[in-house]
Amino acid sequence: MDMSGMEMGSMDMGDGIPNLFDLQRIYWAFVGAVIGCAALVNGLNKMLHRQRLSAARRGHVTPAKPDSLFFSTFATITAISREVTHASFPISVSKYHWPSPTLGRFLLVSAELILVMVLCFYKLDPTDQWQWEDIGYRTGFIASAQLPLVILLASKNNIIGFLSGVSYEKLNWLHRWVSRVLFLNVTIHMSFWFVDWARYDYIKVKLKTDVITQRGFAAWCILLWIVLSSMAPVRRWNYEFFVVQHIVTFVGFLAAAYLHLPGEVKVYIWIPICLVVFDRCVRTVWTLYTNLSIFHPKSRRGGILTCKAMFQPLGAHATRIPINNPPIHWKAGQHVFLSCHGVAPFQSHPFTIATIPEDGRMEFLVKRKAGSTKRFFAHAEKYQNLPISMNDATSSGKSALIDGPYGRIRPLQQFDSVCLIAGGSGSTFTMPLTRDIVATWKETKASRWGVPSGAATRHVRVIWVIRSREQYSWFASQLHTVVEDVQELRKDGHDVEIQVSVYVTCGASLGEERGDEPSVPRDGLKQEIPLREISASRDEMGRKATIAVASTSPKLFSLENLASKTCGPDGTCCYTQTIEDKGNATSHHKCHCNDTATISLADSESSTKSSSPLASTDAEKPPRHSIIHPSITLLTGRPRPKTIIRAFLEQALGESAVVVCGPKGLREGVRRSVVSLSDERAVHKGTGAQGVFLHEEVFEC
Repeated sequence: MDMSGMEMGSMDMGDGIPNLFDLQRIYWAFVGAVIGCAALVNGLNKMLHRQRLSAARRGHVTPAKPDSLFFSTFATITAISREVTHASFPISVSKYHWPSPTLGRFLLVSAELILVMVLCFYKLDPTDQWQWEDIGYRTGFIASAQLPLVILLASKNNIIGFLSGVSYEKLNWLHRWVSRVLFLNVTIHMSFWFVDWARYDYIKVKLKTDVITQRGFAAWCILLWIVLSSMAPVRRWNYEFFVVQHIVTFVGFLAAAYLHLPGEVKVYIWIPICLVVFDRCVRTVWTLYTNLSIFHPKSRRGGILTCKAMFQPLGAHATRIPINNPPIHWKAGQHVFLSCHGVAPFQSHPFTIATIPEDGRMEFLVKRKAGSTKRFFAHAEKYQNLPISMNDATSSGKSALIDGPYGRIRPLQQFDSVCLIAGGSGSTFTMPLTRDIVATWKETKASRWGVPSGAATRHVRVIWVIRSREQYSWFASQLHTVVEDVQELRKDGHDVEIQVSVYVTCGASLGEERGDEPSVPRDGLKQEIPLREISASRDEMGRKATIAVASTSPKLFSLENLASKTCGPDGTCCYTQTIEDKGNATSHHKCHCNDTATISLADSESSTKSSSPLASTDAEKPPRHSIIHPSITLLTGRPRPKTIIRAFLEQALGESAVVVCGPKGLREGVRRSVVSLSDERAVHKGTGAQGVFLHEEVFEC
């Protein structure tokens, strides 16, 4: 296994077999071709973005619809690719269900594995013992060629993400799988040397006496630990431990591999080292610039660090963390790594920025779990009785460090219709995107950086699934403002629309937070809504609730006829029934899990334009932060993604976008619905139906 001093890479293997250096070049030719295709698609998408915004500014009726043969062909190819790459086939046996990766991920990893195996065994016979040594050499050369790709996919600042327009966290899964293919490759490399030596009972001798073999075996052992410790259970068990040991062991692996490899291929070690150093230098310089107050005189607060984080406890065990006058600019949907060593020492975690730059502050909404998030909430509760000013630091303010921003998503303003679906704290991602689109509708300033201002978007659909009213308070004010802004735009003649639906699956009433009581009808007169006929019918999509309003004596409606209900551990009602938000009525019902809790069902969803707000006097109107705007639809139960997305797509006049952020089950349901509807509408068959762009937001640590 001693390869030092040998020039195997330049040896002619005969029979038309490429030499080892050529095989390494072939590997990178394929990898480069894939990256080049991704870069080409990214470039075309950017071109499409500019074209659509320019068409919208010129007053084009359907700017998001292809208007040329070239872009129609591109849209067809894109639709086919999306259906294939987003498809998944979960495994179900009896009551057990196992999710499966998307077909796109499976094909990409399979292509990497097949490429590596073909290069390792091309024109070599693994059953011929006289070729085992040749296989050992070749697999070692192919393994070394994979190291730069592993590092490129792991770096937060990398050329692959820049060219393809894909954020680093979306490449992280590929980094793990390429590393596993590398481990398989290295294992094959070691195995063929061992079986070759086993014929002469020479394995122990080589391990005891040959320093090259010892270094190679050490590198394999370290790589084995890296692969095992990178499994999801370990990462979720203690992320800080995973990060520290991962960096340390990887440095050890590179050192052992460098000492093991012959001088001819040490360049494949130097490349990863340079990439790691580059990434760390860029992040260090940017972090210093961002966080040192010397570089931001306007943000100085009398300390060395620029950022001062406040901590405010919210309902449903969440913490609001605002940072005033942030020293960086970001885009809606991006995230930063936040460190607050005064509260959670030596911890840094990614949090989505829940505000937009126009707010003048960077704000995070953090759900309490284990580790630093638990400490944040405990610290906020400790100071909750102290007044918190958005302009002055209080005793609850702590110096903070931010690293970022990171994250990429295609600009949603280029799509005709946008559907944003969030579950729980996933709204920290979808809410800034919603507000950003509305802000673009209001925008009148000129273009910047060569990108036309304005938007091709006409319709925005917002779905938020929450467990209780406490969660609604997280973004009550923002939702109220967004709906009112759109209503003002419509009064000014803008052809734009926003529809917001909030689904409550467990907990107390949302209705009691309304600015007007849920029983107030559209004419503004306070009275209970008379519910005359209640019928439940079952269509092809499942149970559907229909409430008809008639003219006899009013009575209260019991939700037990519509939704299956269970009691939570705290006595709250949990509604597991999947409902379809159609009809136009509002009702009360009594929650029998907890006699003090009353759930309101506003089963009022329509594909028409948003209705006008309820009439009410300013004196009766409660503070904005406690208002549920009357144009916001409230439903009790769980949404049916396919029904919602189908109705959403049917009114689109161009390409649409569906964005989802939330629990795994919600994301998978939305993804399967988009794939099914795309195929059902035959977007790729020239039916005239427009394509659907899907973005799943999940941080895969």
